Amino acid sequence: MGKRLLTIVQMNDLHGYLEPHAEIIWSPGGPQFPTMGGLARIASVVAGLRGETSGALVFLDNGDTFHGTFPAVHSRGEALIPMLNALGIDAMTAHWDFAWGPGHLKALTSRLNYPMLAANCIDPSTSERPFSAQMIFERGGIRVAVIGLAATIIDKSMPPRFAGGLQFTSGLSELHSAIEQAKTDEADIIVVLSHQGFPQDCLLAESVAGIDIIVSGHTHNRLSHPARIGQTLIMQSGCHGSFIGKMTVSLDDGRIDLVKHQLIPIDDTIPEQADITELVERAMAPHRAMLSEIVGSTAKPLHRATSMDAPMDDFLLAAICDVAGTAIGFSNGWRYGAPIPPGPISQNDLWNIIPTNPAVSTVELTGLEIWEMVEDNLERTFSADPFGQMGGYVKRFRGLTVFGRIENPPGHRVVDIHAGQEVLDAKKRYRVAYVTEQGVPAKFGVDRANLEISAIDAMASYLRKGVLNDIAGTGRFVAVVRAGFGCRRTRRAGRYRRQ
Repeated sequence: MGKRLLTIVQMNDLHGYLEPHAEIIWSPGGPQFPTMGGLARIASVVAGLRGETSGALVFLDNGDTFHGTFPAVHSRGEALIPMLNALGIDAMTAHWDFAWGPGHLKALTSRLNYPMLAANCIDPSTSERPFSAQMIFERGGIRVAVIGLAATIIDKSMPPRFAGGLQFTSGLSELHSAIEQAKTDEADIIVVLSHQGFPQDCLLAESVAGIDIIVSGHTHNRLSHPARIGQTLIMQSGCHGSFIGKMTVSLDDGRIDLVKHQLIPIDDTIPEQADITELVERAMAPHRAMLSEIVGSTAKPLHRATSMDAPMDDFLLAAICDVAGTAIGFSNGWRYGAPIPPGPISQNDLWNIIPTNPAVSTVELTGLEIWEMVEDNLERTFSADPFGQMGGYVKRFRGLTVFGRIENPPGHRVVDIHAGQEVLDAKKRYRVAYVTEQGVPAKFGVDRANLEISAIDAMASYLRKGVLNDIAGTGRFVAVVRAGFGCRRTRRAGRYRRQ
């Protein structure tokens, strides 16, 4: 039949960002904050690519689509449906999209004109899949099998309502049978649409034969060039719709070769597609006045683009500790959240920081529990086993300095912890502030309480104190080259001992 071409277009980890927004771009002179993204611009790019490829194109969405901004959360995802249907997406998979439970996600996806795929999602009560495992698309004379893998962490580290009793596997075993089915269906190219994460997808490529392309999501990697693991190509394209990925491959007598890959910036050089602009405005109009309200200002950029700590979370933790009257605070190491450049801060910015707007909570933790919680989190962030990496970035904390060695084995990474100017006391109880059980998991602490103030109101209150600049009391992880200067925990005894 001769050489044929197929283009795969990727949108991953949109997190509900309908409109252009600030994005962080690292440069030799420091971070820059251009305005990027927007579904109307994405629509324009994809329409152009369809024309260039004469329709030999598959457009895939990795999920984390229906959650992450005020209009997305306020409508429980429904506000996005008209514009997503208008984009011409072929298939999606999911993670935060399960935020309101499997039943709600099934209702949402039943209104889409494309399927939700999750080969690794099982209902243990029936041993059946609530979502389709895979689909065949024929484009440009090429039969493309797309196998979906939802985030494996949904039933492991997310709030219980996400899974609602469903089980989510790594997909390793399911892929073997799905690939065999794809071959039976005479697929020419086998694509895995994954929300597992880049490290996990590299392991999948090493472990499972027969995958031609992995369209990867979850970890927000901006791959300017696809990774190649064995015969498998892997692409991932950032987050928030600030970039989309384009990969063109050739098929010639069963051989698949990379022709071209582009990480396409969705910037202000791209015109908006008018019909999508109208749909976005319809979704945003009821909230525009509230979200545009200026609530404060910052002298320094706020972002989450660093793994060990981040200025956006320094602000969030300072605010919740301020209203709770505590020196120590915890929040999850979320990846999502568009940056806020120096200047005014709007209500929209606050909702982007923590779109669930939970109550500020307090709990009593012993020093030993704090140590063990930090150790657990470091393993979930830096596990040598990619499928042991079940968090986002390092748990954010305030009022603590953690000295540690990331290269150490699980349970031995923390060398010492200081609370303020004092060594953490294993037996002492510390009253701490936190937001969500991802901040302080339910297995830790006693005497939990929710305050009568939400996280967003706490941040707005903190901003009334003045312009954000250097925030005192921020928590930091300090990577050290040797131990021995402080104390470390003895797990069995529940106390520290001198080294």
